[in-house]
Parts: sequence; structure tokens; C-alpha cells
Amino acid sequence: MTSRERVKRCLAFTNPDRCPMSFPTPYPNDFCGAGITKDPDWAPRRTWDLPDGVKQWEDEWHNVWKCLPNTTRGEVIEGVLKDWADLETYQMPRMDMPARYEAARNKFAEHPDLYHLGSLPGFPFAIMRYMRTVETFLGDVLLYPDEVNALQRKVVDLLKRCIDQWATTDCDGVMWAEDWGTQERLLVSPKLWHEMFEWGFREIVGHAQQRGIQMWMHSCGYIRDIIPTLVDIGVNVLQLDQPTLSDLDFLAETCKAKTAIWSPVDIQRDLPTADEAYIRERARELIDKLGSNGGGFICGYYADVRSLAVEPEWQMWAVDEFAKYATAQG
Repeated sequence: MTSRERVKRCLAFTNPDRCPMSFPTPYPNDFCGAGITKDPDWAPRRTWDLPDGVKQWEDEWHNVWKCLPNTTRGEVIEGVLKDWADLETYQMPRMDMPARYEAARNKFAEHPDLYHLGSLPGFPFAIMRYMRTVETFLGDVLLYPDEVNALQRKVVDLLKRCIDQWATTDCDGVMWAEDWGTQERLLVSPKLWHEMFEWGFREIVGHAQQRGIQMWMHSCGYIRDIIPTLVDIGVNVLQLDQPTLSDLDFLAETCKAKTAIWSPVDIQRDLPTADEAYIRERARELIDKLGSNGGGFICGYYADVRSLAVEPEWQMWAVDEFAKYATAQG
């Protein structure tokens, strides 16, 4: 069974020979990932001369980001849409330019036996909150719903055009990242999520389904309240770094035979314990509870554990146990 067949069987719940894995060498990796390359004509409007270790930059949307020393995670400090009056004249970046998918097409052709996973430049909520900054945008959804939906219309249309381009590349699936949860709840009420954001999910995922592309969603934090709807919409994979926040038994029952879970051992509750026996036990538990329905679980790896004050060795205990246990179960 090739890696490509293995992942597709996992997502279809049709008995792959083992759980798919996304690990660094020398452990197994069943994926070939590719992104959208840079617009050859784009250049930032501004640059900054900053103290050692501090990074500040402008992205393709013209949002300004800042990242502090010793971290790899930044946040937007200045959104491009400072006033809703700017929306009408704002030009979306050319994420749908065909030439920006050529490198992905070539990369996929070099790895025909791996599962081909592309990426989107975010999803509507993530993109919009950057354009307005998160603290402003959370107020916008209550104070300016018409403007938010007008912007969301533009973003949804752009992402659908990106999916059209991915469909030309021999892409199997497309992944996007959109963080919706704190450690305790959604960033907005479930009612507001359904009223304002669900339509965008349904439209984009439905468009991908029409093009034969599977949809992979990453989201941090507690998103249990919307998982049943994400499953109903047809999201094929939920990539969760903290699966225990939603409760493994809930995930197993809600996603059964419909949506797969891709996850490392929980990066907040379990990996930081530094307890090898416990971490290995949690790896086995994930496979037992989420991967026992003819598929449904992908063994994951978190690439930046040092930002969590987790030693790489602690995660490698999980990786080693995943690889041994998944193979034995298969």
C-alpha cells in the first residue's frame, strides 16, 4: 500500500494497513506538502530597522506583523483595513495566480506515491481578523456585521479561486489554519459562529468537494461546540494539537466514519509532563480511540515544541510510540 493509498483509506475509513504518519526522518512520513509561492511582482511597502531578535514585517495583504525574540510566533499589530471605508477600493492579493502553483505541481509530480497536500492562505475569519487586528475585528462582528460579510464575500471568492488552481496540480487535499478557540470556549458565541461564519465554511468546502479535493482544517483551542457542524459540512480532517480539550470520546463518537483527526500527543496537557510512560500511553490512547473505526486517525508531530517549553525528546517518545503501536495495530 502506498502512502497515498494509506491516507485516502484512512479518510474513507476503509482499513488502511496502519495509521498514516507525518514524522521527521527516520520515522515514516506519508505526505508531500506544498504551498503557494510568492507573487513575483509583490514587494513590501515598508521595512524596519529593529533591535536584535525583534522581527517586524509586512505581509502580502499589507498587514504589519511583529515577533519578539526567541519565538517563532507573531501577531498582526497593524491591519491593512484601518477603516471600513477602505474596503471598496482594497485589492485582494493575487493568491489565485496560476504561476504560483507551478512549484507545487512539480513537487507533487516528483512524489507520486505520497499524499499530496496543498494549503490555503488562511480561512475567512483568520484572514479578516488580520486585516482589522483581532481586538478590533471581534468588535466588528457585533457592530459592523454588514461590512464583515461584505469582506467575507471577497475572501470566500478568492479562496474558491485558489481551490480552482489547486485542482490543476494533482492535489489530493488542501489544508487551512483558522484558530477558533481559547482554552475554554470559542472566540465568538456558537450562535454568532453559525449566523456569520458557517455559510463561508459550507460554500468553500462544497466548492472543494465539487473539484474532488479533500479539506483539512487546523484549529487551536476548544472548538467542541462547532465540531458537529464541521463534520456535517464535510471537513475531511480536523488537525487538533489539543485533542483532549474536546474530549477524545466525544471526538470518536462525533467524527466516527466521517471526519479523521490528525494530532500529536496533546501539546498543552500531556507533552509538558515530561513523563515518558505517560506520554507513550497517551499516544496509544489516541490510536485506540480515534483510529479504530477502519481508519480515522493520523499520527501527528508538532514542529515547534520549544516555544511550549517542551524538550524535543519528550515529543520523540510520542513519535516512537505512535510508529511502533500503529504498525502493530495495522
